[in-house]
Amino acid sequence: MNSRKIDLHVHSTASDGTLTPAELVAEAKKADLSAFALTDHDTVAGIAEAKKEANNYDIELIPGVELSTEYKEKEVHMVGLFLDETNPDLLSHLEKFRDNRDNRNQKMYIKLQEAGFPVTEEALRAMFPDAVLTRAHIARFLLEHGYIKTISEAFEKYIGDGCRCYVAREKITPQESIGLIHAAGGAAVLAHPILYHMSDARLRELISDCKSCGLDGIEAIYSTYQRGEEQYIRRLAKEYDLKLSGGSDFHGSNKPHIKLGSGMGHLFVPYDLLTNLRPS
Repeated sequence: MNSRKIDLHVHSTASDGTLTPAELVAEAKKADLSAFALTDHDTVAGIAEAKKEANNYDIELIPGVELSTEYKEKEVHMVGLFLDETNPDLLSHLEKFRDNRDNRNQKMYIKLQEAGFPVTEEALRAMFPDAVLTRAHIARFLLEHGYIKTISEAFEKYIGDGCRCYVAREKITPQESIGLIHAAGGAAVLAHPILYHMSDARLRELISDCKSCGLDGIEAIYSTYQRGEEQYIRRLAKEYDLKLSGGSDFHGSNKPHIKLGSGMGHLFVPYDLLTNLRPS
C-alpha cells in the first residue's frame, strides 16, 4: 500500500464547514496529506481559493462537489471529483440548487420563528457572510445564541428530517447527478452508503440503478465505518465493478470528532485510490 495519504471528502465555509478553503489547505499540510478534494454541498465556490493556496503548499487540490439527491424518498449524496468547476452547465444547475435551498430555508426560518427562535436570513448572513446557508448554519446559530447545548440537539429536536421546523426541498435523482458530474468532466462517487441505513436489497438496487447511468465509484473508506461495514462496501464495489473512494467528511468544528485525513483516528485513504479514480 502506498504510504501517501489523501482525503476525498472535505467541506469548507463555502458550505457547512468551519474552515475557509485556504485554511483547509494549511490544515491538510499539518495532516501530512498529499492531496484532498474540496467537496462542498451543491457549490464549487471555494475551489478557486483552495487551488491558489494549494499551489503554495505543494498539495494537490481535487475540485469536487457533494450533490444532494433523492432516491425513492431517501436522501442520497453523490460526490463529484476532478470537476471542471468553470463548466457553464454545472454552474447553472448549482445556481438552481442554491435558489431551491434558499426558498426552503426561508420556510424553515418562519417555522423556527414560530417556535420562538429569532432565526432570519439577515442574522445568519451576519454570522456566515460567504457561505451557502444550510441546516448546519442554523444549528450553529442556535448553539452560539444559547438555545441548544449541542449541534446534534438542533437536528434531533428542530431541524432534522421530520422534526417540527423541518422543510423538505426539491432534489434531483442520483442518476441525474451522475450525468451532471460527467458533463463537467468529473468522476461520480456514491457517498457514505452505510449512512443511508438501507437493506442490502435496497442498497444493491440503488447501486445498480446508478451503475447503469455510469456511476464510477463508491465511498468504501469513511470516518464512521466499522471494519465490517468497510469490508461490505468493498465487496459491493468489486461485485459492481466500482472504483474505491474514501474520505473523512471533515466539517471543522461542526463535526469536532472528525479530523481531516484521519477521521476518528483510524481513517487512512491511500493515494492509490486517487490514481484509480482519476479520469483518463
